[in-house]
Amino acid sequence: MKKHESNNAIVVKNVYKKFKLFYDKPNTLKERLVFWNKTKVNYHEVLKDINIEIKKGETVALIGVNGSGKSTLLKLMTKIIYPTTGEIKTYGKLTSLLELGAGFHPDFTGRENIYFNASIFGLSAREIDARVQDIIDFSELGEYIDTPVRTYSSGMYMRLAFSVAINVDAEILLIDEILAVGDQHFQDKCFQKLDELKKSDKTIVIVSHSLESIKKLCNRAIWIYEGEVRMDGKASKVIDEYLKVCG
Repeated sequence: MKKHESNNAIVVKNVYKKFKLFYDKPNTLKERLVFWNKTKVNYHEVLKDINIEIKKGETVALIGVNGSGKSTLLKLMTKIIYPTTGEIKTYGKLTSLLELGAGFHPDFTGRENIYFNASIFGLSAREIDARVQDIIDFSELGEYIDTPVRTYSSGMYMRLAFSVAINVDAEILLIDEILAVGDQHFQDKCFQKLDELKKSDKTIVIVSHSLESIKKLCNRAIWIYEGEVRMDGKASKVIDEYLKVCG
């Protein structure tokens, strides 16, 4: 095994990401026939030559204003989307919380979705049986665990999604803004749990606008500004500099 593979959880190397933007796109059949060659295509470059190494056991925050590219970078790490050029490698079992309720079947109950989601993360039915009560207890959903998730509020979705994600024994946990949903009590509970995972040498990468919580939780922050890494270092120092410019 190569040295960097044994020490790193995530390696981002020379990553660019751009998206196609279509203008004057025809909508009707008539418009398509008349303006068949008139569609304009531009490209929006979201990330520009990103190079990052995240060590195993690090707890890292990605910070930046909306549209800076931090959430795109997190999605690239999960391989939901792929870089235009460059590469991203991850070493270890990975779980993510990126979009509220993603992967939940709306007509299944919360309990059924626990089994469905946990099996996607690689747990056997017996392993899920052993953890299902811990997942339900942490989510605080009570009797609602046996009702269809389409009846859930956004806060209930978050409780269930977070509870499943922290109970699948992943080595890398990626989280994007989902903890901004729900009441303060559960947000605090989530950050306490993340602190426990941090102490157990899990690798955590989080996008959050809760900068005070990030200061307490993360030992490192990476400031993404207009698609580039503007600053990378101790969380408190990077956040202080970020607030001077964007606060």
